[in-house]
Amino acid sequence: MLILAILVLGLAAGWVANLLVGHGRKANGAQLLTVGIAGSFVGGLLTSLISGDGLALRPSGLIGSILGATLVLLVVQAISKRQVSRS
Repeated sequence: MLILAILVLGLAAGWVANLLVGHGRKANGAQLLTVGIAGSFVGGLLTSLISGDGLALRPSGLIGSILGATLVLLVVQAISKRQVSRS
């Protein structure tokens, strides 16, 4: 059950991040899931630990997950733009 919750929250964080910085670009579900889980790990874990919530599911961790997913998505977009410009 925990794995299912992680996947759903990761997908949601990736979707929100895509809404924030996607500029109308449609991303596939696998990319959103990957970005969301990576962002949740980076942002959610750091925010939860810094705020003192531990690993419990709290609003600070959810906000951190979305911010982390947004950061990861921006990095992925920057890398993909650099690769396209080199070609």
